[in-house]
Amino acid sequence: MVRTTALSGVLASALLVAAAAPAGAGTDRVELVGETTLPHAMQFEGTTVGGLSGLDYDPRTGEWVLISDDRSDKQPARIYTGRFDGSEFRLTGTKPLLRPDGTTYPKGTVDPEDVRWDPWTGEIWWTSEGERAQQLIDPTIRRASADGAFTGDLPIPDNLRMRPETGPKQNEVLEGLTLADGGTRVVTAMEGPLVQDGESPTTEHGALSRISVQSRGGHVLGQYAYPLDPVFAESPTGGFSNNGVSAVLADRGGQYLVMERSFVTGVGNSIRIYRVDLRGATDVRDVDSLTGANVRPLRKELLVDLSDLDLSTIDNVEGMTWGPRLPDGRRTLTLVSDDNFSPAQTTQLITLAVR
Repeated sequence: MVRTTALSGVLASALLVAAAAPAGAGTDRVELVGETTLPHAMQFEGTTVGGLSGLDYDPRTGEWVLISDDRSDKQPARIYTGRFDGSEFRLTGTKPLLRPDGTTYPKGTVDPEDVRWDPWTGEIWWTSEGERAQQLIDPTIRRASADGAFTGDLPIPDNLRMRPETGPKQNEVLEGLTLADGGTRVVTAMEGPLVQDGESPTTEHGALSRISVQSRGGHVLGQYAYPLDPVFAESPTGGFSNNGVSAVLADRGGQYLVMERSFVTGVGNSIRIYRVDLRGATDVRDVDSLTGANVRPLRKELLVDLSDLDLSTIDNVEGMTWGPRLPDGRRTLTLVSDDNFSPAQTTQLITLAVR
């Protein structure tokens, strides 16, 4: 296992040799390859590296992109790029995300969460959660050039708009984004249930969030109920606890990986990755409320629980992407954690091998 304090060649070496995790550290389908941590408040090209909530890998170019969920508090909302050349994995650049008028986003007007390369154009797609606190701001799905310049918006499904009595809850919005079927479909995942879909998960029960499938032009092709697990533990202090979807990733055969991220004050984080299949699930795009509705949610199968791996810590993991293949043909699955710019948390890059 690899632990370093920067994006360095050790991760690349781990990828190349597919270093075996200690006995009992993995499952029969998933094995820990390596782990890298970044220093807290690491400085790069005039920015503070942190809040990394999404990442993606382009197999055509070998380039990585990461997005920070800095709401333009420290520096303007931004992306980072990185390179993997077989001996080193390092940040290579950073660009601010720009509004349609070419300016950066003012403080508090955007909340970036996930990012994907566009296999058609080389642009990026990214999501912002919107706002339900001081004002109502709809979540967004946007496109940008590789240098951060705005190139377009994707219309969101109408039931995902922020309205006084319906729509997303605060901070439980568009956490997950992936492009499927060669880039012809845009798939997004809500972190938690809509206001009209009922209570968020507790230790007593789970909840139903929504996964939406759209064309590149925004036409809604389907929307499906995703069954969230109950919160994994009680807070010993009676503090905050939650569980929700933090990432979605297209898999083979029309399937998807869905990451559930749970946090309990005084206990910590639980991260589980499930494989889901849209086939057989009810299309709920026209179902006003999932509360008590007669619908068939997505079927899900546990791929890996990070607590079963020999990690140094399990932090606030939010991003997930397929990486380079290993010499034995297995795919690597790379995860990134969002440290919330807090010295009590860490930015991890975790690499798994998936059969």
